[in-house]
Amino acid sequence: MEAALTAWIHALLAWLALPAVGLPAVFIVALVSATLLPMGSEPAVFALVTADPSLFWPAIAVATLGNTLGGAISWGMGWAAERGYERWKHHRPSNPRLLAWMQRFGPKACLLSWLPLVGDPLCAVAGWLRLPFWPCVAWMAVGKALRYLIMTSFLVWAFA
Repeated sequence: MEAALTAWIHALLAWLALPAVGLPAVFIVALVSATLLPMGSEPAVFALVTADPSLFWPAIAVATLGNTLGGAISWGMGWAAERGYERWKHHRPSNPRLLAWMQRFGPKACLLSWLPLVGDPLCAVAGWLRLPFWPCVAWMAVGKALRYLIMTSFLVWAFA
């Protein structure tokens, strides 16, 4: 059993190898890192761009798409968690400070989804509070695109 698991992990890592797989690996890493799993996708984007500088803009676009989709998944997890909580408790949860802040900014608060530590849970909170899905996703995409553009540009400039 352990040998099979080890072989599977090695096969998965070989499949995700950069630049052999490239953009699909960046997409998967960006998607997984945008869920509540602690993982960073910037090293994968930087590795691909370093290996093939002509993939700068495609890597930014694919990482943004994957990370935004991961944020949308987090939104859905928050939405589902709130629904389950409602069924279990039969009353709306109340955190007046967070609720007021999120209601004040609405989906625009998802622009901050790029922030380390708080960004991914912010997407889940947006789902929990039932903020409109598509506007949240749009703001997530803007924030995440700016993050990848700035971070990758800086890394390419600093390590070129």
